[in-house]
Amino acid sequence: MKLKIKKKDKVVVISGKEKGKTGEVLDLIVGDRFTPTRVLIAKVNMVTKHKKPTQTDPGGLSKIEAPISISNVMLADPKSGKPTRVKIKTAADGSKSRVAIKSGETIA
Repeated sequence: MKLKIKKKDKVVVISGKEKGKTGEVLDLIVGDRFTPTRVLIAKVNMVTKHKKPTQTDPGGLSKIEAPISISNVMLADPKSGKPTRVKIKTAADGSKSRVAIKSGETIA
């Protein structure tokens, strides 16, 4: 499966309780036929994790990012920062690049 979103991309959440928030993709959790692909976004969908104390770690509550389904995020346009669709453009030499539909800018 070819994904148009990669690590370190800037994305916008388009649905759910975190709608409208933007952040950088930290990790992609690639699914299969039965489980959807999920993304981990910095400072988005924060959950509280209870940690049991050990001899080295005091334990307590910690905030971590939880994954979001890839269908709920869109790539941010490099020019405006708004959500945009992406197309794959093939150059004459055979190299491929991602291009934002709204502005026509190439996405690194």
